[in-house]
Amino acid sequence: MDAMVLQVRRSVVFLAKRFPAARGIYLCGHSAGAHLAAMVLSTDWTGYGVVPDIKGAVLVSGVYDLEPILHTYVNDVLNMSREVACRNSPLLCVPPAAPAACEVLVAVAQHDSPEFRRHSAALPQALRAAGWSVSMLDLAGVDHFDIVEKLSEDSYVLTQVILNLISRA
Repeated sequence: MDAMVLQVRRSVVFLAKRFPAARGIYLCGHSAGAHLAAMVLSTDWTGYGVVPDIKGAVLVSGVYDLEPILHTYVNDVLNMSREVACRNSPLLCVPPAAPAACEVLVAVAQHDSPEFRRHSAALPQALRAAGWSVSMLDLAGVDHFDIVEKLSEDSYVLTQVILNLISRA
């Protein structure tokens, strides 16, 4: 898990260094990808040689607390210890918002599992408590897969919200 999180952080650093004139970076991830995007938000950039200008993050039906995974078949592959799970749980690593902190949108599907819905309710609370600008979107009539598959539709509410977030920059 540590290696995956580091790879995503290094990818953001690469983008920031390769495209320094860009108007900012937007993160978006679904499920485990939302977990990785949320971990980028918790990064202390002092050791990376650059502070990426992250303007926004869209976290869709994510996994933000890894401790429950320790007790499932998923951990047979990940082989996480409790320490690794805690270190890589966005709910447990929320830094205070920087003065120019990005805008965060947490979206969840109406028919996501109770655990995904719990995570998606808890993360905005934790971020707000640390001073982040966060909005929550609970999308009716979709499940864990529909919520992201429908992003190809121009009229889909999440597509419109993402486009609006980017256009405000």
